[in-house]
Amino acid sequence: MTDSRARRLWKVLEPFHAITYFAPDTRKATDALGLRGGWMSYFACRAAPLGAVSPELVTAIFYNFHPSMVARAIPDAWTFATPAQLLTTRLQAVDSAVRAFPGSDPAGTPIRRAAELARHAAELAPTAGRPLAAANAALPWPDEPHLVLWQATTILRESRGDGHVSALVAAGLSPCQALVTLSAAGGPSKEVFQLNRRWSDDEWAAASEDLQARGLLTADGVLTDAGQSLRQSVEDTTDRLAEQGWAAFGDADAEELDRLVRPISGAIIAAGLVPDDNPMAMRWDATPPTGH
Repeated sequence: MTDSRARRLWKVLEPFHAITYFAPDTRKATDALGLRGGWMSYFACRAAPLGAVSPELVTAIFYNFHPSMVARAIPDAWTFATPAQLLTTRLQAVDSAVRAFPGSDPAGTPIRRAAELARHAAELAPTAGRPLAAANAALPWPDEPHLVLWQATTILRESRGDGHVSALVAAGLSPCQALVTLSAAGGPSKEVFQLNRRWSDDEWAAASEDLQARGLLTADGVLTDAGQSLRQSVEDTTDRLAEQGWAAFGDADAEELDRLVRPISGAIIAAGLVPDDNPMAMRWDATPPTGH
């Protein structure tokens, strides 16, 4: 099955955005501010556009993290650094990571053009009902092209992610059930999700039992036909909601953006900065679509 335009562009842009999660520069920068550990760094930096929000709000918006995992980081993170400080810090960390990347040319023509296109796409991305996208879209744009590109990819992926949460809610999948069904559909393993989202074995089993009672999952953890259909409907809805912005952007600009960013993201993946079995369920396809 050929990926939709919205899904293809998410896969191409996500590795560049994900630099902020996996490159060591972010953790070093937040450690210097006094934040404790990688997860406090993650939650604080990603939530910073929302302001000094509560753990309950972060849990609700991020959706699939265990509430206790969030509560270990938020609101304590705000006692070490303000959201404004963290917004500056995350940009500085991305700047350092990109400049240190072998063969990087942050001011080169491909990055400049990619940044121009990505910013336009981000300005067209829907934000209504999408709190993380709206919060990031409200931030001032940086000056450097590679940081414009990063901020644009951030707005685009949070717009898509917010829409994905809406699709999960409409499908009646709880945060843990969202992970159970995604794993059963061939996504990241249970072990990866438990390590990175912290649902216990008992909570995972309870979510699975409810899915079994609804006829969506077999006793051995395989999606039924109904479960596969529901999971596919979530993905299709996610793509359809994200497509609202890409349709306005247009095919020609979308193909050019893909062509410019694909080698950059490919290099990021090849360098191992984003693990293959990642909790974002992003699997890299190095093959450009027909016509590139």
